[in-house]
Amino acid sequence: MLRRITRAFFPVQFPFMDDVILDILAQLREGAELDAAALDRIVRAHSKRLHDGRRLIAKKRILPYYLDAKANNPALFSSWNVTEDLDAVFVRTLQMKPRRTASGVATITVITKPWKCSSNCIYCPCDIRMPKSYLHDEPACQRAERNFFDPFLQVQSRLKALEHMGHATDKIELIILGGSWTDYPRAYRLWFVSELFKALNSTLEERDAIARERRDFYEEAGISSDADELAGQCSGIQSRIQDGEMSFNEAFDELYGKSESWAEVARFQSARLEELLCLQRANESAEKRVVGLVVETRPDALDVKALEELRTLGCTKVQMGIQTLDDGILKRNGRASSTDSVKRALGLCRLFGFKTHVHFMLNLLGSNPDTDKAEYRELVNHPAYLPDEVKLYPCALVGGTALVEYYQKGIWRPYTEDELLDVLCGDMRITPGYMRVSRMIRDISADDILVGNKKTNLRQLVEANLDEKADAIEEIRFREIGTRPVDLETIALKTISYETTVSKELFLQWVTPDNGIVGFLRLSLPKPSALALYAGQLPIKPGEAMIREVHVYGFAAKISGSSASAQHHGLGKALIEKAASLASEAGYDHLNVISAIGTREYYRRLGFEDNGLYQRRRLEG
Repeated sequence: MLRRITRAFFPVQFPFMDDVILDILAQLREGAELDAAALDRIVRAHSKRLHDGRRLIAKKRILPYYLDAKANNPALFSSWNVTEDLDAVFVRTLQMKPRRTASGVATITVITKPWKCSSNCIYCPCDIRMPKSYLHDEPACQRAERNFFDPFLQVQSRLKALEHMGHATDKIELIILGGSWTDYPRAYRLWFVSELFKALNSTLEERDAIARERRDFYEEAGISSDADELAGQCSGIQSRIQDGEMSFNEAFDELYGKSESWAEVARFQSARLEELLCLQRANESAEKRVVGLVVETRPDALDVKALEELRTLGCTKVQMGIQTLDDGILKRNGRASSTDSVKRALGLCRLFGFKTHVHFMLNLLGSNPDTDKAEYRELVNHPAYLPDEVKLYPCALVGGTALVEYYQKGIWRPYTEDELLDVLCGDMRITPGYMRVSRMIRDISADDILVGNKKTNLRQLVEANLDEKADAIEEIRFREIGTRPVDLETIALKTISYETTVSKELFLQWVTPDNGIVGFLRLSLPKPSALALYAGQLPIKPGEAMIREVHVYGFAAKISGSSASAQHHGLGKALIEKAASLASEAGYDHLNVISAIGTREYYRRLGFEDNGLYQRRRLEG
């Protein structure tokens, strides 16, 4: 699994590394719970025996060495006498950043190539090396740039990193970011998604071979992936953007539109739908399956046709920036969308079965703490909104944006930390139990922020301020079991019912005695009146209910393997059967599921049949 990575570290067997692993295994067999400090003591003790206390064994090298032996040195691995259960405990103990897969899947974020934007928000960063609104110092953007913004290469490099850290990578959620998806040419959109599936369908050796060939192609075309070289190439035109001499779109035309290198690459970056569908079919039984595909766009770009394409691509969740529900503030900040377009987009997404993830921004030009609180209250209470997830974060002042002038004139200022915490804590307290606040910051480096929040642990600060009333917090992420063990004998099934303008929604959840959330299902019962507004245009019919999401938490577990986590204990199946029963009782005769490509086989085993853009099961009357 990790041959190319680990052979660079361990071309031969190292007895001292074996000793460390045997020591850790022995302590785990005795029931010891080894935290980071305990592991560090073990490493230091073994290093001291080697060379007078000089540290020679790096803790981060232990797991790759262990996994390499497991994959490529069966005699050595057998000598360690590791049972399946002990193997799982060892990997979990040595795993770096365990929360990366604590939600049950491994997430890979990919960034589309630099492109023009049909909107012009005053707070939006204008880094010409990136798609609009992103900055080259953001972690995912750095990875994208190193990989020529190629989706195959981005997936390949991220898979290596996750596997190096000991994470299971057979269930993957793909997140496509990069501004407005629909602004890109259709052929590019088809190619981009096709390459994601191609990377996950390929073996390690195939990925490495394709990656070498792909990198050679970009370099021969004259495209650089070196950060310093790119900084030099873009510095002049970036300065003109910063000084207000040209817009981002004008700079894009100058830098990319006239480049034969980028034109050559664009000719390569094209695919047909038939190619994508073939790759999707292969992924249904691949070793690494897509269990979720998220695409970012704007609400005003979403209509029936756009959503049909997203579903054909395999998309299961839509991210959209709505920022605020005040049309005056939207206009003042240069947003192209309106609250009417937000309502229409959220309603259509729900009827199509998509999960919805909105971006909500505090501290915009024209807002204040009280208006921010009021707008968020409307977001989580008005039946036209009620998204499934929210990215709730403050506006930060970035150089080169039009907002800088408003700051210099004293028209806009960032909230103080106390003001910001007050707003965020208030928002968390009123977030309903079926909604998840995914994050509270953008990955913008402190060096790029002129003024505004620079603390990367903002959510921790918020939760620390909520401690006194923590029992009252219902928001999903606050209640996720994460990496905690759970006694499945003690959990209970609870249901939250709520109304939207287009449906009745049922949120089924497995909860622990202390209200921790182990798994959930979103069941949507579309209203006939809402379907009638789009008569003949939608891929669903009256009488069809929709499962929009099924999620069971715990460490990411192998698709066909066993696990000590909550996954693979029938919790998801039980949720689905309960949803089928509730839909039937409500008078629906069919149940659709907006399945991801890699979950199609799972739903077939539960009686669902392929039916156009969804899988469908007849309900018993």
